[in-house]
Amino acid sequence: MTKTSGATFSAARIEKRVRALGREISREYQGRRLDVVVTMDRGFVFAADLIRAIDVPVALHFLREDVRDVDLAGKPRREVFFANRAAMNSDDKERPPWKGRDVLLVDAVIDSGITQDFLLRRIGEGKPRSLRLAVLLDKTSKRRLALEPDYFGFRTASNVLWSGYGLARTDGTGGNGKQLAAGKTVHRPVKSKQGRRK
Repeated sequence: MTKTSGATFSAARIEKRVRALGREISREYQGRRLDVVVTMDRGFVFAADLIRAIDVPVALHFLREDVRDVDLAGKPRREVFFANRAAMNSDDKERPPWKGRDVLLVDAVIDSGITQDFLLRRIGEGKPRSLRLAVLLDKTSKRRLALEPDYFGFRTASNVLWSGYGLARTDGTGGNGKQLAAGKTVHRPVKSKQGRRK
């Protein structure tokens, strides 16, 4: 679906959708413990409401993004690191942290899929019984990997910036909004037949 500037997902609509996701997850994990790994910077509000809508025993684990500009062989590069080695690593070969467990990774937005794929692969090294992904917003048009969320709240265009419900505007504000509001649309240059950018 395409969203334009001024569009919103109301607080009531978000609540209804999150409760539906909680019921679906509860059915699939009925009678089992669920380890929920939350990406803190964007996913904490969504995760807080989602876990309260899940009716199975839940153990919580948190990850936090740390974006750094690094120098790699003389070339600047931006990399994303994640704090909480216990949640990310399976260095203890005797007892990997996820071995035999049901794990759900919760994030607010999936766009290219690169970040979520990295996290899922790292968690998967611990040999969980199951490993799934839940996101609030699924932006499909810029996906660079064959990765789809197992659970999602809403599908939306990749060029729309949303704020509210834990997602901040470009100036860092707006994350405390109860609804999701579409901000400015990101316009990307289009190549003309002569190869110039318009």
